[in-house]
Formats: sequence, structure tokens, C-alpha cells
Amino acid sequence: QVHVVESGGGLVQAGGSLRLACAASGRTFRSSSMAWFRQAPGKEREFVGVVTSGGATYYTDSVKGRFTISRDNAKNMLYLQMNGLKPEDTAVYYCAVGAYSTNQRSYGYWGQGTQVTVSS
Repeated sequence: QVHVVESGGGLVQAGGSLRLACAASGRTFRSSSMAWFRQAPGKEREFVGVVTSGGATYYTDSVKGRFTISRDNAKNMLYLQMNGLKPEDTAVYYCAVGAYSTNQRSYGYWGQGTQVTVSS
């Protein structure tokens, strides 16, 4: 059975940093892309960034230069380093595993989400 679990969320002041982690277990994900999505209150879930099996990354414009995605294939781990956080980054952040895409429908495995709150 596949499990995807996020951790590392919390409350931080604007301008601060957080590092999210995602642990995937139950099968190997070395050939899959891994992504982060987020959902703010009252809004639809949106794409944040993705990393391919080979390590190539792509980000949504609003986080470019502030967020960095990385993965450790040996450990089936995904990370999201978030710097320069803004109140508008407040959301539940989800880890997803699947095919390279900005569309959430391309991802078959999801975590339960971790809350990130940025105070002004």
C-alpha cells in the first residue's frame, strides 16, 4: 500500500523560511515526478512546483526565486525549501506523485497535506 506523508508545516512570520518534507513509501518512485500543490482557504488547489525523476524542476511564477524543490530518490523523499515567505503563501501544502505536469489530475498519489501559515 502506498503512503505519502508531508511534514514541516507551521506558523512563520513574513520573510521567514520553512522546509517541508514528503515521505513516500509502499513502492519505488524513482521514475515518477513529484510535485507540490497548495490550497488556500476559499480557493482551488494550485500547482506550486515539480521535480522530475532526473532532477529537473519547474515552478509557478509566484514562487520562482523563493522556493526550491529537491528530492532524494534513495529515500523516496521530496522537499520544499520556502524562503521569503509572504502571507499569500498561507495554505495547506500537498505532496503528489505521478506524471510530470502542472495539472493535479496527472498525480495518482497524494498526501494529507500540511498547514503553512505566514503572519504579516
